Parts: sequence; structure tokens; C-alpha cells
Amino acid sequence: MAKLLRVNMTDLSVRFEEVPEKYALLGGRGLTSSIIYDEVPPLCHPLGPDNKLIIAPGIVSGTKAPTSGRTSFGGKSPLTGGIKESNAGGLSSQKIARLGIKAIIVEGQPREKDRFYVLKVDKDGARLLPADHLKGKGMYETCDLLWKEHGEGVAIIGIGPAGEMRMAAAGICVNDMENTAGRYAGRGGLGAVMGSKGLKAIVIDDRGGPGVEIKNPELFERGIKKLTQASLTHDVTKKGGALNTYGTNVLVNIMNEAGGYPTRNFSSGRFELASQISGETKAEIIHKRNGEGMTGHPCHPGCIIQCSDRWANPDGTFKVSVMEYESVWALGANCGIGDLDKIADLIWLCNDIGVDTIEMGDTLAVAMEAGLLAFGDADTAIRLLNEEVRHGTPLGRILGNGCVFTGRAFGVTRVPAVKGQGMPAYEPRAVKGIGVTYATSTMGADHTAGYTIAPEILGVGGKADPFAVQKADLSRAFQATTAFIDSTGYCLFDAFCVLDIPEGFEGMVESCAGVLGVNWTTQDAIRLGYEIIRKERLFNEAAGFTKAHDRLPDFMTKEPLPPHNTVFDVPPEELDAVYDFSKWPKEVVGEVAA
Repeated sequence: MAKLLRVNMTDLSVRFEEVPEKYALLGGRGLTSSIIYDEVPPLCHPLGPDNKLIIAPGIVSGTKAPTSGRTSFGGKSPLTGGIKESNAGGLSSQKIARLGIKAIIVEGQPREKDRFYVLKVDKDGARLLPADHLKGKGMYETCDLLWKEHGEGVAIIGIGPAGEMRMAAAGICVNDMENTAGRYAGRGGLGAVMGSKGLKAIVIDDRGGPGVEIKNPELFERGIKKLTQASLTHDVTKKGGALNTYGTNVLVNIMNEAGGYPTRNFSSGRFELASQISGETKAEIIHKRNGEGMTGHPCHPGCIIQCSDRWANPDGTFKVSVMEYESVWALGANCGIGDLDKIADLIWLCNDIGVDTIEMGDTLAVAMEAGLLAFGDADTAIRLLNEEVRHGTPLGRILGNGCVFTGRAFGVTRVPAVKGQGMPAYEPRAVKGIGVTYATSTMGADHTAGYTIAPEILGVGGKADPFAVQKADLSRAFQATTAFIDSTGYCLFDAFCVLDIPEGFEGMVESCAGVLGVNWTTQDAIRLGYEIIRKERLFNEAAGFTKAHDRLPDFMTKEPLPPHNTVFDVPPEELDAVYDFSKWPKEVVGEVAA
């Protein structure tokens, strides 16, 4: 029987608790958001003692289900001021689940200011250890030291110097099978929340653990067979398909051609150097260098999509993992940088310092807009990260607190953010549905909250006109479905195959039902997704959010975006309709009071 592990950083106690019945059928985001909703005061300070950090594997994590290694991290965000879930691959989810732990709840704060600890969790229980020797160290060194201390193969969850200094752009790192510090729950500043708890790292050793109980093995096996078949046959997710061959960075040329690839702080939708940083070019260089680099790399054991990569230096030695679409865009096109080696240097620094690549790319672009450095000046960007942000200088703390904070400090008005969080690599003036998601999501500007790019650009799950403004229903449906997938432990990229292959979604739901011992239908799964986003919305409203927060930056409604010369012209009433509960589909959610 799975337990909750509650860690009190005030009295340095750890204890295991029974899982309340209301949480029995939840995992991942559904569980993190529910515990935050139930236990965290909405008006608390995100870096104060009343906020909590929740860490939860998904429903099927720890089983042999394919591509099921996502760990959800939740809390009140110091970046947005609202509820936040951010998830990552790597080793942690499966190992936490195999120890019979449904969630780790970290609460309180150490009485000794700036004292840090390591939480060690294994088959014998959990205990807090001093982390004095790790304080101030980057994540690469931290991972190396912890493997030497606790054994190769353990999962490591940790924060870099940015998290220790409680910078709002700080993320939470998870190591991968090579012990590379590159898997990040980057969004929302949850690394600062972990730092505020005095927790430098968590070490998970699942050797000898009880494993995951599967209550209906026959249903589980039927489900994973369906999902695996869908994943291995869909053009996007199959072996030799787009993601496996070129990684997520395959989207560069696609988005650039669509005129929705944000360039130089969202001043254009096309980057003239896009071909130099594309997934195709990246793969070509990796293979040409014929060293330690590789494509088709799994971010966690059991991944069958394998969209990750390992980038090598010109001499073939390993440099960094992973060169994701979002990271390459944020520190590349958005900053006017067209050199993959320079971008790799910047990604390495973000990973080591412990800051979100998306937020930091937006921040550097705003700093460029302010004249602090020129667009395209990679060397100065590298210096700012390594000398200012890493060491927490006054300028480093401005940059480390994100693009909105930086924009205010330098008087910049073109700041691409919603609810305090910087936008990802899709221009909402050219792809209106993703703009609706940015505006209305409970998570702030977050493409993974409702990835309407699938039908609007890729033609997956149907086709939608990217310039059409009636997108409330589309965004809402994607937000609800995503909330369910984020609760399962499955990778969100499974959405590509399940959108086009109904049996794949049936398999996803059946595998979860098999673990839990319930008889879920696909409609039950969607209903759960709606319950999750409704709960998140209610938390945010209690924290002070109104419809006025569901809007894109003013400049996007006024400045036409080249090359299509369009503005974001989705009517306010369309944005308001997304979370108008009276407009939610009754066949799924029933009667919901407005």
C-alpha cells in the first residue's frame, strides 16, 4: 500500500502517512494540485513557511508502462503567484513509485537560516542529512558527488545556486541514466520553493523497494499494449519518426515557415538563421562529430519515443543534454543567436546554475531590448549567466528573477509574459489557439498546459486554422486532457499518437485503471482532467487572480507581427469563455456552478 512521505523542515522530522481516500485515484499533477489546494493558503508568500513543495510520480510510474517516467512538482509559484505544476523526466518518478511512495510533501523552513539538507529515501525509510559540502555548487558537481556518496544509479532531485538564492527563475533538476544534470521541472520557480525549504537535494534509492501494486494486471497489460502500438506506428512518435530522429528541435523549421517562431524578443515570427539551429542541422552535426554525442536518446528507462539527445563539442567530447526545441529557441532565435555551440554553452550554464532555459532566454532577450547587451551577443550572455546570475550579484539577482522583473528594472515594455511567466517558443499572434492557452492557463504562459500547436500547425488530432480567433473550446479541451496526462506519469508526447489513434488513448486510460483497480472510460479520464483544472482555477481565484490576468501583453494586441503582420485579436469574451464553468461540456463534467 502506497504512503505519503511528509518532511517537516522546521523540526527536521520525516514520517509516513496513510493516503487519504480522496487521493487514492490520483497521481502526478492531479495529486500535487490537490494537496496544494487542500493544504496551502492561497494568499501565503510562495517563499514563506506556509507554502509546500509536493513531489509525485504518476499513476503508472514505476511499472513497465512505456514512456512513464515523469515526476510532477507542485507548489505556489514565486514567479506567477498562483498554483504551479512542472514535471520532468529522468530517474526520479519510477524510483519514488517503486519505494511505495505516492507523494513527498515538503513543508516548513529550517530554523537555521541558509542551512541546507539532503533528503535520503530508500527501502529503510527517509532521513535528512547535512548538505554543507554541497552548498553553492552547480548541479553537475552535485550529481557527481551524490553518486559517489550514495551509489551509482540513484535518482537525484536538486537545485543549483539559483534555487539556493531563491531566484524566481530557478528550476528543479532531475538526473538521467548517465547522471547528467539536464532534466528540469523548470517552469514557475519551484527551484526557489525548494531552496526556501532548505533542501539542496533528494536522493532516491529504490533497491529492494516493494514496487508498484497493479490491481488488475490483465487490464493493465491490455492498456499498455494498445498505447505501445499507437506510439510505435504514429509518424511523430515511432522509431525513426520525427521526434526520434531529430528530437523536439525538429519544430524549428516548421514553426519558422509558419511565421510563428518568436525572434529577437518576439519582434518577428521568422529567424533568418533558423536553418543553422534546426533539428536537422543539430542531428547532422552530432553524427558528423562522431563522438560522445547522440540522437534518439531516452530521458528515462523505458522511454520508447527517445526524443532526447546528447550534444558533443567539436572535438567529440560530451557537452550537454538536452538541446530541446524550447531551450534552443529561447537562448537562440529569441536572443538573435544562430550558433548551436554557443547555445549549448548557455544551456549548460542554465542547467548548472539551475535556471529555467525558457525564462532565462526571455530574460536575456528583454535585457537585450533594454540595451544591456546586443541581440546576437552570445559571449556577453554567457558572461552574465556565469558571473552575475551564478554569484547572485545585484544584476544577477535581477536577471535571475525572470523577464517580468527584468523588464520592470530596465523600463522595457515589450515583455512576453502572462501571470509573471515568460512565453515559450510559439508566437500567439501567428497561432491564436496557443495564445488562448498562454492567456488562460492556470499555469501562466505555458505551451504544455494546452498544446493546440498539434492541430493548428502539425495537423495532429484534426486541423485548425491558426489564425482563427474562436479557440476557447479548443484550448479548454486541450488543457483538460493535458491535466489528465500530467497525472498519469506518461510523457506528454504520447498525446500525439493518442490524438490520432483512439485505441492509444483507450490504452492509456486502461493502463491507469489497471494499476488503480477501477473501471475507467476515456470520458472518466477527461472528467478527471476538468476536475484538476477547475481546482487549480479556484486556488488562483482565492489567491487574487481575476479575468484581467487572463490576457496577453498589451504590445501583442497592437504591434503587427512580421511576416504575417497580424496582432493577437482574440476577443476578451472568447478568453473569458475558457474558464466560464457554465460553458464546460455537460456530458463530461455535469452541471458545474458558474
